[in-house]
Amino acid sequence: MRFEMIKQVEQADLDELQHVNNVRYVQWIQDISRAHWESIAPEEIRKTAIWVVRQHLIQYRNAAKLGDTLRMQTYIKKSEGAISTRVVEMEDLSSGKPIVRSETEWCLLDSHTYRPMRISEEIRAVFIPKTET
Repeated sequence: MRFEMIKQVEQADLDELQHVNNVRYVQWIQDISRAHWESIAPEEIRKTAIWVVRQHLIQYRNAAKLGDTLRMQTYIKKSEGAISTRVVEMEDLSSGKPIVRSETEWCLLDSHTYRPMRISEEIRAVFIPKTET
């Protein structure tokens, strides 16, 4: 199940080369990931579980500049144990050119003990619809 957000590049997003700063892309990756989680995970689950980043793999494909409008999409690629791999793709909305693609490993923690917890079928079902075989 894909989740989408649109982002307009603003002056504060730029680095000294007048391109979007790499740190800003990381923030947007985290922002869309959190928004996806908060938009569909039931409140009962959100109260008992939190996600932390274990690893980011980011491919910068093209530079975004001031005034560009980016389409950001995210989805869960796989989940095993306490680790979920989330993909975020960003493209220029007007040209369709890819800007960034990332794969982030997120670790699910118990919100009270901060210890890793297995991703339950309930959580998995929220993000990865079952397909008929």
